[in-house]
Amino acid sequence: MTAGPAAQTSGTAQSPFTGADICAEAGFRLAAGTSAPIFDEQVWDFTGVIGLPAQMRPSARRLDFTAITEPRWRLAAKELMVALLAPRHPAVAVLPGAWRTPLHLKTCHLRLAELTRLLNWLAASGVTGLGDVGGEDCQAYLAHRAHIRDEHDQITADRGPATRRRAAQAVTDLINYAELFTADRPRPGLRPFGGASPAAAAETPRRGENATPALDTAVLQPMLAAALYLTGTLGPHISALARQLRSDTPLPRPWRPPADRLTQTLDRHARTGDPLPLLGDRYIQRRLDAGWHPADPLLTVNLDELARHAGAAQFQAGWLPPLRRLIEDTLTAVGTAKPLARNAGTAPAADGETRLPWTLPLHRWEAIDLIGITRTACALTIAAVSGMRSCELMELTTTCARPPERFGPGLVRYRLAGKLVKGQPLGGTGEQWVVIEPVYRAAQLGAALAGDPGHDTPLFGRLAFHSRYRLFRTWVNGPAGQRLGLAAIPGDNVTLRILRRTLAVELAYRPGGVLATKIALKHVSAATSEGYASRPGGAQGALLAEVNAHEQERNLQLVLGEFRNYQNGVMPAGPGASDLTRFFAHVDAAITETGTSQPKVQPGDRDILNLLSKRAGVLHLGVANYCSLKDRCRAVAVLPVVAGM
Repeated sequence: MTAGPAAQTSGTAQSPFTGADICAEAGFRLAAGTSAPIFDEQVWDFTGVIGLPAQMRPSARRLDFTAITEPRWRLAAKELMVALLAPRHPAVAVLPGAWRTPLHLKTCHLRLAELTRLLNWLAASGVTGLGDVGGEDCQAYLAHRAHIRDEHDQITADRGPATRRRAAQAVTDLINYAELFTADRPRPGLRPFGGASPAAAAETPRRGENATPALDTAVLQPMLAAALYLTGTLGPHISALARQLRSDTPLPRPWRPPADRLTQTLDRHARTGDPLPLLGDRYIQRRLDAGWHPADPLLTVNLDELARHAGAAQFQAGWLPPLRRLIEDTLTAVGTAKPLARNAGTAPAADGETRLPWTLPLHRWEAIDLIGITRTACALTIAAVSGMRSCELMELTTTCARPPERFGPGLVRYRLAGKLVKGQPLGGTGEQWVVIEPVYRAAQLGAALAGDPGHDTPLFGRLAFHSRYRLFRTWVNGPAGQRLGLAAIPGDNVTLRILRRTLAVELAYRPGGVLATKIALKHVSAATSEGYASRPGGAQGALLAEVNAHEQERNLQLVLGEFRNYQNGVMPAGPGASDLTRFFAHVDAAITETGTSQPKVQPGDRDILNLLSKRAGVLHLGVANYCSLKDRCRAVAVLPVVAGM
């Protein structure tokens, strides 16, 4: 620990932000009936701010300073957060090292979390004032955050560069905003990490190739086929089931048993032969744990469901003795069965060759689970086939499906209206996605399952995709999905980022292939191309830019493969084969050329690709071959198609 001269602080000085309305300083708008956080409060709640992205967790909308143990440093943390949110404040604008653009509230939440770790680590290390912090303390904290430690402070793993960078940024922020702090501040002239930037101090690698893997076809095909089957074939049936559940109005909870209505309900069951509602296994076990006798004939009867049919919200335990004999007699006559979808209509199986009931009878909780699984299928279809980012998917509302635009027989354009939030001002920017019909129908079904589609409410809201997808895969691989003929989905990891990456790679590498059952990639490509043309700077434009980058890399690899074939004596075919052969001969001569003094050897593929790059730029993937269009008016060569492409 290095003790330097204490920084000049004014213990009686008042903070320039005392009593300030944080939302007014940051330019946030508040919903009606909500109050803004005040600087002097120890917890700033921004829940009422208008325009926060749906992706933000509720905890990320609150800045909590109470976790900082030292009161003086708590004040410094609050002053820093105001400076990051409102860089144009007169007290902040004059600081030479301050940020000039306001940071997002989510970023400030992450900065505060790391700053809290830093300040509490300094306090635990014996530092009593920020003026005592030296360069070796900053380096020690960075080293501390670079590793994961167990309860015995033993290193168990290394943290990633992003964590190290946040740690270095927290130290740098304390230095850059030191002049703003009124209760305690670092000493002047402190240059942590030798003056290096947080990224350099954390040894953050330069951005290279996208590390997100594409989804294997063995997972993509059954996953998307199941999602399309749920949103297409079974969608109307599940939508009707959801309407049936929503039609249940809130029921009273009477203390006295509605004996007349219960008797009428039991008489109706006996007269029509309709079985009494069956209780689920999970609730049967609860009854046994509560003391029910295993041989009780009413053990498997769902009494609460029976009470709902009689107009009461719940069957009270005291109602059972006087009604037991009547219920047992009815049970003997009609038996029990799951209450919902007992007479389910038929639907084509996934193989398209047979028809069968779209579902077996369901418990109420099974129906609710099925609706949730179908909503996941809607989100999965939209994300996988449109390429939306997770933040864009979560901003969709139940009115996102715009009326189709018809330009002639069979010429229909479908659009989804959404919002961009990444890199946009608070509140986002309006955006429209041109999509294919299955995506449009999935959005409509999602709105129907979410409630009244006429209300502008979130279509999915903050989507916990990982857990939802796990339930979706379990259903597909379970008895219900297998009965319908769905192919099992392997257990590979699937995220929304992986789905976007997969679409980009599939469009670039297999424009003549099939993304999944009944979806031709050329149709997806056309839809995304329309979105690109509609708004070149929009979200689909960014997706097309990623597709083009993958396509260029694909072309380079294809041309390299054909050049290797040429070297092995396999010549290209087609009317322009001789021209392409001469080009390959020129490249072959260039890479084997030797000088008089020193040999020049280019054995690496990268050097060869540099020579082939111009020809790769005019390579186009066809249905049965590859065409090299050096002259846009004619195809000069046809390369044999590689198997599997």
